[in-house]
Order: sequence, then C-alpha cells, then structure tokens
Amino acid sequence: MAETRVQPQTSVATGEDLIVVKDLVKYFPVRGGFLQRIRAYVKAVDGVSFTIKRGETLGLVGESGCGKTTVGRTILRLIPPTGGHVYFEGKDIFALRGRALKEIRKDMQIVFQDPYSSLDPRMPVGESIMEGLVVHRLGTPEERWEKAIHLLRMVNLEDFHAKRYPHEFSGGQRQRIGIARALALDPKFIVADEPVSALDVSVQAQVLNILMDLQEQLGLTYMFVAHNLSVVEHISTRVAVMYLGKMVELANRREIFEHPLHPYTQALMSAIPIADPKKAGSRDRIILEGDVPSPINPPSGCHFHPRCRYAIKGLCDKEEPPFKDYGSGHFVACWLIERAA
Repeated sequence: MAETRVQPQTSVATGEDLIVVKDLVKYFPVRGGFLQRIRAYVKAVDGVSFTIKRGETLGLVGESGCGKTTVGRTILRLIPPTGGHVYFEGKDIFALRGRALKEIRKDMQIVFQDPYSSLDPRMPVGESIMEGLVVHRLGTPEERWEKAIHLLRMVNLEDFHAKRYPHEFSGGQRQRIGIARALALDPKFIVADEPVSALDVSVQAQVLNILMDLQEQLGLTYMFVAHNLSVVEHISTRVAVMYLGKMVELANRREIFEHPLHPYTQALMSAIPIADPKKAGSRDRIILEGDVPSPINPPSGCHFHPRCRYAIKGLCDKEEPPFKDYGSGHFVACWLIERAA
C-alpha cells in the first residue's frame, strides 16, 4: 500500500498547448407535454474557452451543477457538443469521424467519480483493464494480460487481484483499478472526474500520490475536476473556476489561491478550512446570499451578479464581462476588474 502523504505538485508545463478549447457549448434539451417537445434548454456549458498545456494538471472547480463534469465529458466526446471547438495536438476533435476518432480516443481517457459503477460487476478486473486493448486490437492475449498485471503493480495492487471481481475490493482499490484501466492504452491526456470525492481522507492521499507519481513517470496531462479546494491546491499546476456554465477565473495555482480576483473565487477560497487553530480566525468568511440560479434561465449579463456584493447596477446585470488576461496568464471575467484595469 502506498505511503499516506500529500505534497504540492512540482511538475510544470512545457509551454506547449496539448488541448485548446474554444467557445465550448453544451445544452441539454428539456422536454415536456404529450409529444415530448423541447420546451427549454439546460445551459450546462455556455461558451467556455481555455487551454491545457502538455504535462500540467488543470484543476477545474466550482459548485455542483456549474458544468465541470460536462466540460470534461464533452472534451472527450463522451457526450456530443452543441457548439465550439476542441483541438487536441492541433486536430479538431469534433470534426473527426470513424477510424480517425477511434485512434485519437487512445490518447484521451477518463477516470470516473464512482469507482464501482464504472466497472463491470460480472467481469474480473484484469479483463476490465484489458478491454480497451481488445477493442483497439492491440497485442496478443498473453501480451494484454501481462500489461494488465503491470498496470495493477503500477497502482500498488497485487498480481492475483486481476482475477477478482469489483465487489471484492474497497473503494480506494476500485479507484486504483479505474486508474489502471485508463492507462491501458498509453494515453497522453486524462480527465480525472472527482476521482477522490467518494473516498476517505487517508485513501484520498494514496490515490493522489499515485496520480502524481504516474504523471511524473509517464508525462501525463490531467484535467482534475473536484470540489475539494485543498486537494486541487496540492495537485494542480493551474486552476480554473466555473460558475453556472461560465468560466470566471483561470490562473496559476499559487496566484489564484493567494490573490483571487473574482468575487466568486474569493468566496470559495474563504471557505477552505484552516488546520492551524491559531490562524483559524485570520480569514474573513464570505457568505454568498441566495441560491444558484437555474441553468435553464440564467441571469442576463454576468451570471454571478444576483449574488455578488460588488455588482454594478446597469452594467453587471446587462452586459456579460469579457474573459480577459489581466497579466501573467491570470484570466478573469468581471466588470469590477475591467474598470480597475
């Protein structure tokens, strides 16, 4: 079993963009009536743009329902996009079809949030890990089995585990199996969709250590979706903050945790627990008023303005702020910052 430790991520990006997302949009239709006609749309992702550099970990955070998971799944084309473009190594993923799409899927994998439902309960975990190799017709049956065993060892599991079924493992072990399965096709990019949210704190540390070690060994690039800001701070190179389908801030990990600019990001950071009792009262807690608006009918202008204590009447409620770089790669979408610039 891996040693329980969590240390800040030290790997840095190479400067080359592996993923480029431009104006990504994903709407889900809401149907009703006898004929089940479309009555409205849930605007889960509404015009999001960002890049992920080769070798880095981009942490994606925000409240439940803000569109984080939808962004990850749409990038991988697990769900079809409504609009926008995603480029992987310069190739427009949404334009690919047939064999070309199947080939690029080997380079882009996902680790799901629920480690139990993502595994076939009727299939030994060794066969689950090999499934991608079978689909892509890679290697002989003996080579596939050897690779499954090798991957289990990489995530600190034993050889005999390959013949066991998912219900025979703990939650942390199942998540490590999910990681091994994602690595089977030697991907370059992995979406980690809240991979530790269902695990105990000590087990979270073990899984995070494995992800960080694998990134260093294999040169992986991650998009790490999470609610836990403390986890995101440790594993991420850069951090992006979403609110109601929009990206409101994106910056280097240290910059966004020490100098958040957007009022929503400031509220999130103020909620992070402080371990030292002597410093527990040193941070002013920002309490947001009201509930998150419905993504079916989001507010006009800045989506955050109904809950923002700095909202400028006649501007924030009328016009959408630009998502701009205000220096050193610190992107913010806020009229208050725009006026002060």
